[in-house]
Amino acid sequence: MHRVFVYGTLLRGEHNHGTMAAARGRFIREATTAAGFALFDLGSFPGMRRVVDGRTVIGEVWDVDAAGLLVLDRLEGHPRFYQREWITLCDGEEVQTYLIDAFGCPAIPLGDWRTHRRTSRSL
Repeated sequence: MHRVFVYGTLLRGEHNHGTMAAARGRFIREATTAAGFALFDLGSFPGMRRVVDGRTVIGEVWDVDAAGLLVLDRLEGHPRFYQREWITLCDGEEVQTYLIDAFGCPAIPLGDWRTHRRTSRSL
């Protein structure tokens, strides 16, 4: 199995979450990255990249098999758009996630896509 951290449209309740079913994903838990990651608004979806400060990103951890990982890779455009890489969560667990060079895009405060979407809609 492959342990994957998701932080945007693949989260439960978000518009690409059905892809987790197609990937035969199994929800493990909510999680937060270790310091050194930030979330950015790319329009209808977010992107995460490494940063040199103490920011973190909130998301979920899922298990998928090898075929499921390929489903996620196709959705994320790996390796041309997002790049799948290993990261560390705040509890020290090593997982894979999708990172992107989101330079020039607005940062998402608190590293929380769901909160950002709710507050953006109310503006």
